[in-house]
Formats: sequence, C-alpha cells, structure tokens
Amino acid sequence: MTDNENIIHTFYKAFQLKDFKTMQSCYADHATFSDSVFVDLGAQQVKSMWAFLCLRGKDLQVAYSHVLAGEREGSAEWVATYTFSATNKKVINRIKASFIFENGKIIAHRDVFHFYRWARQAFGIKGWLLGWTSFFKNKVRKQALKNLEFYQSNL
Repeated sequence: MTDNENIIHTFYKAFQLKDFKTMQSCYADHATFSDSVFVDLGAQQVKSMWAFLCLRGKDLQVAYSHVLAGEREGSAEWVATYTFSATNKKVINRIKASFIFENGKIIAHRDVFHFYRWARQAFGIKGWLLGWTSFFKNKVRKQALKNLEFYQSNL
C-alpha cells in the first residue's frame, strides 16, 4: 500500500468514526475541496465542513472502497447514508472522490455525485420537480455555505 493510499484509508476510517480532527489532519494548510454543494472551499472551510458534517450527522454512516493512489493522485468511492436534517428524509449518496497529494497531505479533494439523485432523496417531491434546475442547485449551495459560515462563526 502506498503512503497516499494510507492517507485515504486514514481519512475515511476517521470519517466512519466521526473523528473530524483526524480527517482535518489529512489536509495541507492550503488544501481545497469542491463538490456539487460545497464549491471551491479553502483549507479552513474544508476543515470546518468535515467537523460540521460529523457533528450534525447523528445517524451518518460511511462506507468506502476502491482506494487507489500513486505518488501525486488518488481516488476512492464512498457512500454516505444519513438523514438530511432540513427535511428529515433518508439519503444514500454515492460519491467518487479524487485527491491530489503533496508532502504527505491532501492539497485538492474533489467529490462527484449525482446532484439530482441526491436532491430527490433529500427534498422529496420538491427535489423531483426542481432538483435538476440551476436555480435549485444554487439555492442549496447558498444555504449550505450559510450553514457552514454560521457554524464557523460559533466555534
């Protein structure tokens, strides 16, 4: 197993335990993160996001597989199962992650998932009807960032 594969395993094992401090330690001080909801986060936002998600995800379950990593890049697949707090609806989100490493830390992390599929689960009929629109996606992004900023301001 490569050193970078170990970083990915450490990250997801910590996520399974909701150990956000270990997750945060996997990132470089200049790391970035992006997915369909949280776009272009800087290192402090990334670290806060994982703490926020771990602390709020009361029934969060994480499973991961297909870990691959070379000297600079890596990938994994993971599934998050949880109750979406805004609607109290059950979500099973399948995600493909890609990583870039530098000096034993993650410097870039990108998660890709099917937003419309996620929105249908998280928002029910509203997600079915509007989840495919850029208006809805932007509204979800703004609310998620607002929630993250509120969390950060109350640390």
